[in-house]
Amino acid sequence: MQKELDYFTIERSYGGNQDWFWDPMMKMGGCAALTACDSCIYLDCYKGTKGLYPFEKTAITRKDYQRFGMKMKPYLKPRKNGVDALETYMDGFGKYLSDHGCSQVRMEALPGTESAARAKDVLIMQIDRGLPLPCLILKHKNPMFKDYVWHWFLLTGYDRTGDSCMAKAVTYGEWQWLDMDELWDTGFEKKGGLILYQIP
Repeated sequence: MQKELDYFTIERSYGGNQDWFWDPMMKMGGCAALTACDSCIYLDCYKGTKGLYPFEKTAITRKDYQRFGMKMKPYLKPRKNGVDALETYMDGFGKYLSDHGCSQVRMEALPGTESAARAKDVLIMQIDRGLPLPCLILKHKNPMFKDYVWHWFLLTGYDRTGDSCMAKAVTYGEWQWLDMDELWDTGFEKKGGLILYQIP
């Protein structure tokens, strides 16, 4: 069974793109902030929240997205070791939500130490609820995932056949199907994980 969320485009880009930023810190290490930016746009466009994205939503422009990223930067500021913990993302994005009067969005962490089976179940559950999942990957033993190392991105779909499950990963204005078992099995002790959005 396959299911994908509706998603937004920005001048033909599938979501936002970190490469757009002139700010060197955002361009190099703004992936957590941009994951939160894309989440805000998605929540406003598809889940009924108001004012999380402060610009025109019917025709999102690259320029407005750049401005939005700089508004999010103080909450999930790029730093030496990156936003390398689920709690850091939840604290920063939670502050942004609070400052913008949004009380209906809650967050829960699924650490990378949980089983792949649990991660697949959570992916399917959240997509079925119409919610994207922020995902953090730190180090990874498989060079196939080099573009996702020390990186935040969104999962916006699944394709499940038996025990196998592919996840639709969105980053840098593009999407790619990734095997969830392989993505989850990083081979390192320090792990990232998933953020579960909750909306009543």
